Amino acid sequence: MDAIVYAAGRGFRLGQLSAECPKILLEIGGKTLLERHAELLVWAGIRRLHIVTGHLREVVAGAIQAVSRKTGLEIIEIFNDAYLEGSVISMAASLPLIRAAREPMLLMDGDVLYDHRLMGRLMGSAHGSTLLIDRGYSTADDDPVLVPVSGGKPVEFRKKWTGTAELVGESIGFFKMDRAGLDGIVRETEARMVGERRKESYDEVLRSLVLAGVFGYEDVTGIPWTELDFPEDLEFAETTTLPRLEAIPARH
Repeated sequence: MDAIVYAAGRGFRLGQLSAECPKILLEIGGKTLLERHAELLVWAGIRRLHIVTGHLREVVAGAIQAVSRKTGLEIIEIFNDAYLEGSVISMAASLPLIRAAREPMLLMDGDVLYDHRLMGRLMGSAHGSTLLIDRGYSTADDDPVLVPVSGGKPVEFRKKWTGTAELVGESIGFFKMDRAGLDGIVRETEARMVGERRKESYDEVLRSLVLAGVFGYEDVTGIPWTELDFPEDLEFAETTTLPRLEAIPARH
């Protein structure tokens, strides 16, 4: 199984931090997010990581070889030269790989610090196409993508969702996709490659698949993780999330 990490964005909400350093190379506890992704993907048995770059791509490209050598994971860059348009263009840049896939794939946001147990739940899910949700979300200082669940299935995927559901969680931004799900990614992304739709977020692609009933879900509430969107998120990651991460166990 291969993984694709989307890491092309400018990260404007991080201010000067992301102007000088791509989010994927932010350091937490002395390791970059890229290195931490690679370590966890190797532990999960992933064979190759494809990383979609854009902002400061030359800096990311320069780090790839060292991380690959250190972790033993093959890492391949996919450059999105139109990264200042909607993030759906980053998904479009990965479509040749997605079309050619002969087995399930992982699609992942790059700006997340997370525990190995979260990856274990994703990889071990019995659902063909799976997303992860955390019911312990807060809207006090952020605007999370919410996933309400009814009838045992995710039924929406959007910010500022309101309504009633069996449960509601925040999307982690990680997805395991089977062939049917990957075909949906191709179809919905291609539909957005014209006109104003090129400015859309790839969240709209994923939302279309949720509305079509493609996804199952895994509830990972209680497993530590955090997204790095704002400068204060770095301190939270260092002081609160990092100490709660369990050591990555040896592979059997």
